[in-house]
Amino acid sequence: MERLDLKKQYAAMYRSSARQVQVLELPSLNFLMVDGAIEPGHGPGTSPLFHENVQALYGTAYTLKFMLKQRVVDALDYSVMALEGLWWVEDGHFDIRVKDNWHYRLMILQPEVVTAELLAEALEKLRKKKGEQPALARLRLDRFCEGLAMQMLHVGPYETEPETVKKMDAFAAQHGYQKCGLHHEIYLGDPLRAQPEKLKTILRHPVVVTEGR
Repeated sequence: MERLDLKKQYAAMYRSSARQVQVLELPSLNFLMVDGAIEPGHGPGTSPLFHENVQALYGTAYTLKFMLKQRVVDALDYSVMALEGLWWVEDGHFDIRVKDNWHYRLMILQPEVVTAELLAEALEKLRKKKGEQPALARLRLDRFCEGLAMQMLHVGPYETEPETVKKMDAFAAQHGYQKCGLHHEIYLGDPLRAQPEKLKTILRHPVVVTEGR
């Protein structure tokens, strides 16, 4: 059986320092994805839809893993990767204290061998095992490429992320970068279970080089 170590293969993307900003060029990769929005009066931690989408993502990711591991021909084993989230607001006014206007795209990196056909088979297996779940119909497989980006590890509650973002903004201004694209978070622990002070989150943001750099 072939063993694929995605964490080692993409180590630069999924390891980061809390002391310094890292700049890297990110390739186009294969992701399992689902889109959603936080309901009025809720945050990610209390949103029923967010919880459903996370559960569907993980359930499908593990089903795909075991399907590939159990294949008679070309069996493949690998670790399920970290949950990731792209975040934005429709009106353009982001406030960490106001969460019920947030939109998101949740993602889990997949091996290149995972195809739309394999995903359809995995979803059918899940439906037979657990019944029809609305979140399963929202899942899709798609490519995602950020290109040039900066990232930094944030340790602590999500509410204190602006402190790390300030450091990243200062780094960008000093080194001739300008942010573009969407705010990206990579959750190195379970965002629904971990204690806030122990949370480790890689914060990432696409950048472009400013003129004169």
